[in-house]
Amino acid sequence: MVMTPSEMDRKLDEHFGFEAQDNVQGVLATLTADVEHDVVGWPSGPSRGRDAARPFYEALFADLSEGKVQSLRRLYGNDFMVDDSLWTGKAPGRPFGLEGRDRPLAFRLLHVIEFAESGDIRRENVWVDIGAILQQLPQTA
Repeated sequence: MVMTPSEMDRKLDEHFGFEAQDNVQGVLATLTADVEHDVVGWPSGPSRGRDAARPFYEALFADLSEGKVQSLRRLYGNDFMVDDSLWTGKAPGRPFGLEGRDRPLAFRLLHVIEFAESGDIRRENVWVDIGAILQQLPQTA
């Protein structure tokens, strides 16, 4: 089964919706049981399976708040999409190891998403504009 762009949009928008609610269970439900989850640069590296992806989302929701994702451009292929987005919100925790101090934050994300025949996400590869984050969350000595 080949997914249409609108079907892919619905699934990724559902995923982002659960992220906006800090709903770990909801986010994990959008993924296949054997999902490959890869946030480039994440200290523990890529993971496989929902349970292995859970710690990333738990840390993310502790470190960032009031998050909103605005998709700027989406490109589609057979059972995959590329999503260029802007994340905005606050950094109350330690996002990417940096002291957030509840400061406002905005950065670009690039998602490469592959879908299973079920319509769930079987691979999520995320690239984060860490340079923008470093500029907005300067660290004091």
